[in-house]
Amino acid sequence: MKRTLLMLLLGAAFISGTPDQAKKILPYPILQKKLENGLNVVTVPYPSPGLAAFYIVVRAGSRDEIEAGRTGFAHFFEHMMFRGTDKYPKEQYSEILKSTGASANANTSLDRTLYHMTGSADKLDVMFDLEADRFQNLNYSVDGFKTEAGAVKGEYTKNSASPYVQLNEKISETAFKTHTYGHTTMGYFKDIVDMPNQYDYSREFFKRFYRPEYCTIIVVGDVTQERVNELSQKYFGDWKPGTYVSKVQQETPQTEPRYTHIKKEGFPPYMDINFKGPAFSDQNMDMPSLDVLCSILFSEKSDLYKQLVLQEQKCRFINGGAQNSRDPYLISIGASVAKEQDMMYVKTTIMNALESAKSKPFAANVIAETKMNLRNSFAMGIDNPTSIAEALSAYTWLTGDPESINRTYALYEKVTAEDMMRVAQKYFMSNTLTIGTITPSESFNFEKSPSATPQIDKQK
Repeated sequence: MKRTLLMLLLGAAFISGTPDQAKKILPYPILQKKLENGLNVVTVPYPSPGLAAFYIVVRAGSRDEIEAGRTGFAHFFEHMMFRGTDKYPKEQYSEILKSTGASANANTSLDRTLYHMTGSADKLDVMFDLEADRFQNLNYSVDGFKTEAGAVKGEYTKNSASPYVQLNEKISETAFKTHTYGHTTMGYFKDIVDMPNQYDYSREFFKRFYRPEYCTIIVVGDVTQERVNELSQKYFGDWKPGTYVSKVQQETPQTEPRYTHIKKEGFPPYMDINFKGPAFSDQNMDMPSLDVLCSILFSEKSDLYKQLVLQEQKCRFINGGAQNSRDPYLISIGASVAKEQDMMYVKTTIMNALESAKSKPFAANVIAETKMNLRNSFAMGIDNPTSIAEALSAYTWLTGDPESINRTYALYEKVTAEDMMRVAQKYFMSNTLTIGTITPSESFNFEKSPSATPQIDKQK
């Protein structure tokens, strides 16, 4: 049975022995030790008899693919890391993993690559051995490299069959002209086609980023910090640090709205409205204020949802929010529109709601309820070693410090109506707007319409 939030907090206060710990969003101590080579080791003892989650966060994603013609390599290594080593070839790795009762996987995003497994805590030594070996000794032939590059191409082809995936790619390259956020995690197709010819570069990419200073180990569950630190030193202590520093070119300021479109017969009309947003920070109020604001504006309880989806039935759904990222990214609002002729009406309605948010404060009780729901829904979801490690990893790749999770949720408590109006004025600006659409028409551009951006940027 899922723990209630009250039980979670009370149990944590008892275990930690400190009342202050129970006030944090993660009511368990986050114990950290940095090895001499720069590898950060994080331990969270958690009452999960016999279970442990073992995560390794690599702070390198598609953001760090800075050379032209060489995109998709962060995601490529998500695949390649399962090809095996001289000590543990692919088949043997899988067999040993099964013997621990663990399941392992990986995923890649803009700013990181994440490797994870959850299994028997008494097999933690084996988990460390397996992961340390492939992180330090990954070895693959040219033929093995080309085989995996072909698999990546197949994944791209499969995913790109979705118009939503196609639109996401077009929005990225339309919104970002200099920053590497201009290409998605999968990379450009032309680069993926050429990837089999990039064996030497793949070795260079691994050499750059699969180093201790780019990585954090997170272990959560039926463990002690003493044991985790001992195993970290044993298996990762001799891992040599590198010297490479990723230099990502920052985006040039956007000065006017941009548009991109996909023609798709028989597909529900869709509109994706994007504004340039902030980089993640646990030191200022912008991102928490945007999160609360977007929750009020676009949740299923919002006035917009009730009007456009329930009452007028102009939309199948609407949603919106800002994505956490290391550099400034996008605040996105998506709407599946019932009829193409209603696209302008839906856009106008959404824009008017954003404009109203700049000067009309939301009621104190609505703000308080939204903040409580955001906090409680998150707290209720971190009730096992895997979900806790997953949550900590997200804040680790954003800031390098898993304790950022507690600092961030402390900021939510401070969000005011004035904060929300301030960020609405700061970020909902027409000059930073990028809109992507999917309709049966050859093109769809709001630019020539007199109501394209109604009242937006109006001075108060």
